[in-house]
Amino acid sequence: MQLYYFMLYFYVYGFIGWCTEVCYATVREKRFVNRGFLNGPICPVYGVGVGIVVFLLAFKDWSIVVLYVVSAVLVTIIEGITGYLMDKMFHHKWWDYSNQPLNIGGYVCLLFSLAWGVACVLIVRVIHPVIYKGIELIPVTLGSVLVVILGIALVADVCTTTAGIMKLNKKLEMMEKIAIELREISDLLGENLHENVMETIERSESAKLQLDMAASELRERWDAISDEKKECLGERANRIEEKLGSKLFTENPVSIKTELKEKYAGLKRRYEELSERSSMITRRLVEAFPRMESRFYKEHLSELKKYIWK
Repeated sequence: MQLYYFMLYFYVYGFIGWCTEVCYATVREKRFVNRGFLNGPICPVYGVGVGIVVFLLAFKDWSIVVLYVVSAVLVTIIEGITGYLMDKMFHHKWWDYSNQPLNIGGYVCLLFSLAWGVACVLIVRVIHPVIYKGIELIPVTLGSVLVVILGIALVADVCTTTAGIMKLNKKLEMMEKIAIELREISDLLGENLHENVMETIERSESAKLQLDMAASELRERWDAISDEKKECLGERANRIEEKLGSKLFTENPVSIKTELKEKYAGLKRRYEELSERSSMITRRLVEAFPRMESRFYKEHLSELKKYIWK
């Protein structure tokens, strides 16, 4: 029965937390914003945090001061652990209190911990008694069915959201690879290209010198050979002359530069396409967590945000 009640607390307070976040975002943005991590109307961190507080602290004969301190500490620990685990699992920092005084890793800070304490006292002393009476009115059988149905929906939502985040991470990784290649090509088109071109020209000049020497040797021997061989050697000499006069050596550096420019333009288009196209889950998460940061691809996530916020 304890698990049964805790699960109901989790869904109720997860939903209330989601409503609170949505109302706050709606007032600030003047439009509807799903502020939850999941697609459905629930904020798991609220469900877990407040659920544990009311499960452990409700109906205890404690003073308001003790209740305030204990609940603030509990919720702060839960928020910190949740933020840390989500960061390590998905490689994104979903909220950041780094600009707040007395924060720990940006996951928690004193100001919000104090606010959590006030909220928990209000919930435990005023709101939860009403909610508890409402839950008591639900038949256990019906309540158990609701827990199972909501649990299945929650698992499906978590899987869908996780898959969307994995796709986002793969896209950011691809954008990083393209960005690295773009930087390499840019370097080649700069000062490094000059060195590469000079090396190519030097190699070309060396090859031309070798061909000149071969042609000269053939001309020296021309009068010393029989007429039958002159025709064959004449064709060979002509081929050498054609090669000497061809554009193979003079245009090779230019063709390299042209090819690099074309590749650069193609990669840039591909990068822009990846930036412009975002899945619904990515768009929702960026709107829900505007201060969300990628641990490994911060710059590229910022590019995605620019297109999403346009």
